[in-house]
Amino acid sequence: MKFFDHIIVGTGQATGTILAKLIPTGASIAVIEGNKVGGSCVNYGCTPTKTMVASAKALHQAKRGDFYGFKASPVLNFERVMERMNEVREASSNGLTNWLESTKNVTLIRGMASFTNQKTLKVNDEELEGGNIYLNVGTRPTPPPIDGLDTVAWMDSSKLLELKELPDHLLIIGGGYIGVEFGQVFRRLGSKVTIIQRNKQLMPFEDNDVANSVLEVLKSEGIQVLLSTNTLSVRKDGGYQLEVETDGKKQVLQGSHLLVAAGRKSNSDTLDLERAEIKTYGRGFIEVDDFCKTNIEGVFAVGDVNGHGAFTHTAVNDGEIVLDYLFGGSRKLSERIPIYGLFTDPPLGRIGLTEKAALEEGHKILKATMPMSRISRAKEMGETKGFAKLIVDADSDLIIGAAIHGPGGDEIINMFASIMQNGITYKSYRKVVLVHPTVSELMPYVLDGLKLVE
Repeated sequence: MKFFDHIIVGTGQATGTILAKLIPTGASIAVIEGNKVGGSCVNYGCTPTKTMVASAKALHQAKRGDFYGFKASPVLNFERVMERMNEVREASSNGLTNWLESTKNVTLIRGMASFTNQKTLKVNDEELEGGNIYLNVGTRPTPPPIDGLDTVAWMDSSKLLELKELPDHLLIIGGGYIGVEFGQVFRRLGSKVTIIQRNKQLMPFEDNDVANSVLEVLKSEGIQVLLSTNTLSVRKDGGYQLEVETDGKKQVLQGSHLLVAAGRKSNSDTLDLERAEIKTYGRGFIEVDDFCKTNIEGVFAVGDVNGHGAFTHTAVNDGEIVLDYLFGGSRKLSERIPIYGLFTDPPLGRIGLTEKAALEEGHKILKATMPMSRISRAKEMGETKGFAKLIVDADSDLIIGAAIHGPGGDEIINMFASIMQNGITYKSYRKVVLVHPTVSELMPYVLDGLKLVE
């Protein structure tokens, strides 16, 4: 049996964060990976999908030449779109692999890990004992219980990235972030797209006005969105046939390709956690405390597998919290302000509480909104869809939530992260002078429209 001071299972983004500080200590480190190095972000998530978003936006903008005063007749080269996407993600994965393989005190082990006891893992018939163990195994798509789905070759978000030809008609089950982003990408590339959403609202965890703003953009680009619609069955006869029901009315949808983006589950079931007596909850998420520690001393769970965020930046932050704990700090998971982006065009940036959640928590709130059509820079760029919404706690004058759906929304939201993290009141923020002409410069002025929400 080999002993390592640290064993990290999985190579998602938290792993790189943890390694950056552990490597200089000279400790012995084993990194175990049963799939592609880099995890979901590099291989199936952020890196490849945002590369495709950029290609789709460039094509979309070129088609708007008449609006901007020029003529253009762009022709899609789908093979090159996918080739470029692969170049970008493979460079990231290869770079991380080379780093791991060339670092003297790091041993990269290919294979699936499972516990044999609380501090021992088995990989490829070899047992490894760890001083500390870090579980970073992520999540995977999970299909909903739809009749016939298990008999057809449907795509999840990773298989979609292996396409060799552009879908004629892409059917998407699920109206969350993955379905919405891919829906717009493939519509802009030339596919017919239909999104089937069981909930009455697109992106049900968002406020209704935010979800409707995104919905309007999708519909304006020719995407069919069916809300309050259940998928009853799936059949394949040449193409895909979906029987769906909306408000008691049934119809059959036909498409050339099927993407299922209706939820994810933890990969913790690959680890034989019961042998280590590690506790889980919900859909197999590993239970952790404020420092990402499991109930077993010296075993940590970071990234999507702990259920406290499903984003690269939260995984990285998990790693930072663990490192802070190991080196005597006091950063806590509960102190993290939730922030994320939807990378449609225009993008949506979100932080803190939604209006709905703020009211449910008992806050007395002030709310202000401003449409992008009132912002000079947005008009100058010809990108006036969307709006900004700020939520303020009326008792403390602190901004407790923001949603920016419009040009630069994914970048602008980071400004509010700094404001909220440092407890800056909205009155102090209102005094800030920002660069003109920008979209972000209007954010303080949005506050002039604050009104009490009854």
